[in-house]
Amino acid sequence: MRQISVNKIKIGGPGSLVLIAGPCVIESERSCVETAKRIKGITSKLGIPFIFKSSYDKANRLSIDSYRGPGLGWGLETLYKVKKATGAPVLSDVHCCEEIDEAKEVLDIIQIPALLCRQTDLVIAAAQTGKVINIKKGQFLAPRDILPIIKKVEAAGNKKIILTERGYSFGYNNLVSDLRSLSIMREFGYPVIYDGTHSVQLPGGQGSSSGGQREFVAGLSRAAVAFGCDGLFLEVHLDPDKALCDGPNMINLKDLEKLLKQVKKIKAAI
Repeated sequence: MRQISVNKIKIGGPGSLVLIAGPCVIESERSCVETAKRIKGITSKLGIPFIFKSSYDKANRLSIDSYRGPGLGWGLETLYKVKKATGAPVLSDVHCCEEIDEAKEVLDIIQIPALLCRQTDLVIAAAQTGKVINIKKGQFLAPRDILPIIKKVEAAGNKKIILTERGYSFGYNNLVSDLRSLSIMREFGYPVIYDGTHSVQLPGGQGSSSGGQREFVAGLSRAAVAFGCDGLFLEVHLDPDKALCDGPNMINLKDLEKLLKQVKKIKAAI
């Protein structure tokens, strides 16, 4: 297993358990920085490495009326302020090649969204930055289908890769988690993260937007850590029911510490 370094954080290897967390999308600078500081406080207390995640633009929303975020410029400025305030590395997703030159100046990890993971030009352009690349496995891909995408990144001379499992499409408006995928993807030699919140999403489940079943996040996250993963990806919010994006599948920040204590014990036990 290749160990990936992000600043002083090591992802992968024996006992590795990293947290990638934050609100789905940047709603305001104040809420973003506050959320990051509070997560950092929890993870510092528990000794869990923390990477902050929030999107400056959600270009893959179902409806034209859905909130997408503040956009590239203001969004990157907010993420930079999060870095300065917390010292945590930051991750966000890119949706087109034209964003990458500006995004790489702020982001420590560039994320390839699940719905765009087969877009060759985007994957290669991101890889050529030399940054750590988080490939989110598309909900339409079998676990072994991630290997050709890995090879695209490697072909660009970049072997700083992490892989994220976020559930698999199961009929209409539904996702399921097959935890075997965690083991299968780890065979390719890179750390594997389990996305506990997108895995309970109900795509298009509310007609013009996605629904979700956040009541299953904790159980699935515990199971994923027990099965074997190198970290968790959790979207958290100060008040998920009032979130502008992905509220039904995000967890409340007040519930995060309890879950992290549980998964830390599970990781230690195995």
